Amino acid sequence: MNNKTIIYLAFIGLIGLFSGCEKDGENVVMLKNPVSPVLTTVPDLTLERSNGNAMLEFKGTPVDPGFQASATYFLEACESGNDFVDYVQLYSGKTVSSFEVSVMDLNTEFLKILPADGLTNVDLRLRAVLTVDAGTGAPGTGDNLFSYPSSTVNKDVTTYGLPRLDLIGSGLTQKIESALGNGKYVGFVKLDPANPFTLTDPDSGTSYGGSSDVLAVDGPAITPASTGWYKLTVDVNDLTYTLKTFNVGMIGSSLPNGWSAPDSKMEYNPATGMWELTIDLIAGAYKFRINDSWDDGINLGIGDTDHPDYTTSNLWNNGGSKDIPLAEAGNYTVKLYIGESKYSVTITKNN
Repeated sequence: MNNKTIIYLAFIGLIGLFSGCEKDGENVVMLKNPVSPVLTTVPDLTLERSNGNAMLEFKGTPVDPGFQASATYFLEACESGNDFVDYVQLYSGKTVSSFEVSVMDLNTEFLKILPADGLTNVDLRLRAVLTVDAGTGAPGTGDNLFSYPSSTVNKDVTTYGLPRLDLIGSGLTQKIESALGNGKYVGFVKLDPANPFTLTDPDSGTSYGGSSDVLAVDGPAITPASTGWYKLTVDVNDLTYTLKTFNVGMIGSSLPNGWSAPDSKMEYNPATGMWELTIDLIAGAYKFRINDSWDDGINLGIGDTDHPDYTTSNLWNNGGSKDIPLAEAGNYTVKLYIGESKYSVTITKNN
């Protein structure tokens, strides 16, 4: 056998590993050293709040394992010299030749590892992961991924800090932020009717309160209806606000209550922007929803064969989304990201 190739005949039962094999019994070979993807074009990363809705284009070339392969691509960034020990994911998807990310989303992700309102030198890379069915235990699955990073591209990034409103009296140190600096603020907050709260702009010193979704300068403290997590949205231009109950839970055959409520509830971590839960799970499947209901706007799973782009790195918020499989029982730490239009999950086995 040629020592520059690895023959994967032992894994012909895997579905989706090699999209280039069209004939039954055709031998597919993989280069011993596949050609990694290349991040060819990185735009100017001087990020400005006034340009938050603009889309910035990145370009790359695909991984070449020696055959036509299905791969998922990840754009990752870290502070220069960190060697991607602490990094953020700026993009994930099947498209690599040209893809776009908004200034607002880039800034939000960079603020997880970089200081606000400053210039920082960062390293970026494009990483390809070849697609293999999960749960088989074969090479390319679990912790033994076929993962191929590009060479790093060094770039200066200028971030902008987000205007915020601080919650006063809620019993916790909490804030909501305005990604565009346009007077519209949003965030996840934990509230209790025993702790009515007001909102203060730390820059101007203006205090807001209100009731029945109407905001007022120096208005009365706002009292939530019940204890739990909420999505709080405030518009200081129109002097309005909304409080939407937002208790995120895991549900499924892997969970203690199976497919029945109550769901296993997650806690929001404002430092990471993630919903987090450490829990014992059994082999099976799971999904995410809010408020123990499929009808409140969140139904997160993965795609079917007609929607292959929806993976754990790009969850599908849709009633037709599929359950996420879990092959092995154990204690897991689950971290879920819920953005305005982006959703992803990482699940790590602790034992």
